[in-house]
Amino acid sequence: MKRFKVFFLNSIIIVISSFILQVIKLVLNIYVSNKISSEALGVFGLIMATYYFGITLATSGINISCIKVVSEELTFGNLDGVRNSSKKCIKISILFSIITSTIFYLNDDFIVRYCFQEKVSKSVIELICIALPLISVSSAITGYFIAVRRPYKTVIGQFMEQISKLLATIFLFNILKPSSIDNICYILILCDVISELVSFIYLSIIYYFDLKKYFSNIVQIHSTKFFARIFKILIPVALTSYIKSGVSTLKQLIIPSSITKSGKNINDALSDYGKISGMAMPIILFPSTFLIAVSVLLIPEISRYYIKKDYKKIKYYADKLLIMTFIFALLLSFIFFIFANKLSSLIYNRLDIGIYIKILSILIPFTYLDIVIDSILKGLDKQAVVMVINIVDLIFSTIFIIIFVPIFGITAYIVSIFISEILNLILSLFYLLKLEKNFEYGD
Repeated sequence: MKRFKVFFLNSIIIVISSFILQVIKLVLNIYVSNKISSEALGVFGLIMATYYFGITLATSGINISCIKVVSEELTFGNLDGVRNSSKKCIKISILFSIITSTIFYLNDDFIVRYCFQEKVSKSVIELICIALPLISVSSAITGYFIAVRRPYKTVIGQFMEQISKLLATIFLFNILKPSSIDNICYILILCDVISELVSFIYLSIIYYFDLKKYFSNIVQIHSTKFFARIFKILIPVALTSYIKSGVSTLKQLIIPSSITKSGKNINDALSDYGKISGMAMPIILFPSTFLIAVSVLLIPEISRYYIKKDYKKIKYYADKLLIMTFIFALLLSFIFFIFANKLSSLIYNRLDIGIYIKILSILIPFTYLDIVIDSILKGLDKQAVVMVINIVDLIFSTIFIIIFVPIFGITAYIVSIFISEILNLILSLFYLLKLEKNFEYGD
């Protein structure tokens, strides 16, 4: 009962804070969308796709590895193991992020030419190289706080990050008044770096004092198995996430060029891409913040039940959560579909985004259910399976884009989004149901 209360309290804190954070992100997205052109938004989307790939390489699944290993040590009552394993995770995050930044810096010509359509300069790459180590270490520290059931300590850092990004963006846009796509994108990435630095400093400080408070006066148990255990989780997650992120980045980068083959010029193609990925999708995904917050907290909880082989509780909580998620998502889908044009007019002061919001609202139940199922599977130590499913989905949808978008244009791109989300959900749900069936037989 006590553990449930802790989980429930953490869930309430994280859900409320995540909602406020998402509101801040949405305000920032609306501000930027109303300040720059759809074409600039499309170019920024390409930059972020490449940026996210760099983040994947830099973090390499260290967040999940830290959550899993630290949770296990805490479950076994090995407090020294909690401290040592978390420190090793941070060291690994530093190593991987430095390697990634070096790769990006040495290949800046290639990235600007083939990823950014030569719309921005190399200076954007330099900013990304600075941000990656900050993000990687912060990811490891966040994993530690989730594992020790003190995720609320990271909430302040998230607020500081988002507020600093919002303030920096508004300040720099008003002072510098950028007009070129290059300057606009540089300022947006610079503001992201500033916010990541603020978050990194805060997380580093609270991590230091948290270890000092809870894990300083304990008996040291020297062990050489932590690196092996961390890499046992990290390697399959990292490799599959590399493939997943790589294919995902490729998919995003080829969309504008594929649209141009249907008859549009590159500027119009980037504009269409910006409307969907930079304006409509953030609105559709806005409420998913609740689910993502609770789902992240589910990983260590499900993991503990899995270690104890308490399969009945796993099935009970998993089924309940899926039912509640479906009802929640269905209601949201209906609301977004009915009020799509009003949302477009209210948020962006334009009606052309409404049609995309209405179409994509149909996907909400599929997308939201998949978010929860993925977290349940990760808690059951099936993170590699989740990645494989994502990779299959990405490969299939990427092939679809390559073949059909040059023929049918933006319509085929929207269809590819539907195919991707539905295929991912079907595969994930099928695998979860298979596991639950095995649980009934005690396997």
